Amino acid sequence: MDTHHGPPRSLAGLSLRDLEYAQAVAELRHFGHAAERCGVSQPALSEQIRKLEALLGVALFERTKRRVAPTAVGTALLEQIERVMTEARHLLTLSHGHTGLMEGVLALGAIETLGPYYLPGVLRLMRTERPSLALRLTEARTIRLIERLIDGVLDLALLAMPVPRAGLIAVPLFFEPFLLATPPGHALARLTRLTLDDLPAQDLLLLEDGHCLRDQALALCNAKPVTRHATSLETLWQMIAAGEGYSLLPALAVAARPELHDLVVCQSLGDAAAGRTIALVWRASDPRAAAFRELAALLARMRPAATAPVATG
Repeated sequence: MDTHHGPPRSLAGLSLRDLEYAQAVAELRHFGHAAERCGVSQPALSEQIRKLEALLGVALFERTKRRVAPTAVGTALLEQIERVMTEARHLLTLSHGHTGLMEGVLALGAIETLGPYYLPGVLRLMRTERPSLALRLTEARTIRLIERLIDGVLDLALLAMPVPRAGLIAVPLFFEPFLLATPPGHALARLTRLTLDDLPAQDLLLLEDGHCLRDQALALCNAKPVTRHATSLETLWQMIAAGEGYSLLPALAVAARPELHDLVVCQSLGDAAAGRTIALVWRASDPRAAAFRELAALLARMRPAATAPVATG
């Protein structure tokens, strides 16, 4: 059929898998990374994208040696592809809703300041407790994870409470304390008992805008002025080690980097509020709620040693 003489009248050549490939390229802006996520070779993925573009009669992506980006018309079509894939995933959700926790692949997202330090333990736990379940993991900032959860791209997300969006269910898993992190020679490192009120306005280092950890730390520190920002938690570690100031770091991140403990002094704070509650979050409309609550109970029961049970009452 000549696609230039009108739209195709048959869906026979349109594959959900090809739409998934296009969706991955649009998100990752890289054919190789998209192929890795989709579990195919890059040549195979590129060929299917070309076939999809031929079927649609348009170029979805502008390709150069330095970048991959949606074309103007591709942007509009990719938005529709996102909607089609959301509905397709919802169809699978409904069809499996009566069978407890889905077997196969479950898409789980986590905030960037938690994922690298918590998810490896989750993977080991699932291998033992849920061997028929495979996790497809994503790390991003809170707003992006919530968007993907609402759109159906993610089944579940690990977020810090409160969750700023209606239509979601959040079940607390554990409380993660914040530790005061200072260079060895900092004045705060010499104090034996510290509270949030003891923290000075100067020298406070935080992550840049968009990280929920930044907002949580600012709230705990009564919005003290901040003069330096880091793009990631790992950069924040390095800035503290270099003597640029102090910060509050999540306990799991501290436990995961013992090799930095001679460069950064980490101390507990004498404030019960100094920390964050991590929750498992899903769409309120998801029919697998009972199975997700069972999973949340397992994760809460097997919480990491550096965390505390969620306070009740």
